[in-house]
Amino acid sequence: MDWIRAIEIFAVVSGIIYILLEIGQKNVMWMLGILTSAACAFSFFSQSLWASMGLNLYYVAVSVLGLVRWRRDGARLEEGTIHLTKLPKRTAIVSAVLFVAGSLGAAAILRSTGDGAPLLDAIVTVLGIIGTWWLTRSYPEQWMIWIVANLLSVLLCVRTGLFWMAALYLGYAVSAVYGYFHWMNKGQYIEP
Repeated sequence: MDWIRAIEIFAVVSGIIYILLEIGQKNVMWMLGILTSAACAFSFFSQSLWASMGLNLYYVAVSVLGLVRWRRDGARLEEGTIHLTKLPKRTAIVSAVLFVAGSLGAAAILRSTGDGAPLLDAIVTVLGIIGTWWLTRSYPEQWMIWIVANLLSVLLCVRTGLFWMAALYLGYAVSAVYGYFHWMNKGQYIEP
């Protein structure tokens, strides 16, 4: 097995552990997310999927913010309780506008870089940016974004020959459905 595939398989294995930690809202998820995202960034780089590579570098950076915020919010509740925050209407509207504008703008840029699938790569990337931001805020609706983003990522990975990554994103999509219901059943809303 070549080392590029080994990194891709590492991303799959650590990604599975990551999603399980996310469902349980465990802070260590953010630390593992740094390693997983770095491996995913490399895998996408190897296939010239620049936006997905950049998205995973964004995940590395935002993992620090997520860890700090989750530690603070989790300390306000009983151990084992999922902390939730209500999604403000303004955030939902701004996110929708950013999704459309960001997807169109990123696709235009990606076309000029030789990206393997510019529009799909752009859409997945913008959804990932919004979904991760919502995750740091503990909005349960973030799971809906992940369901869509992960299913589109499966398509992107299959189209570009990243079959291990496609399997990972399919697992993420299934886990996102479970994660939503788990958070809603075990969660408690806190004031921001």
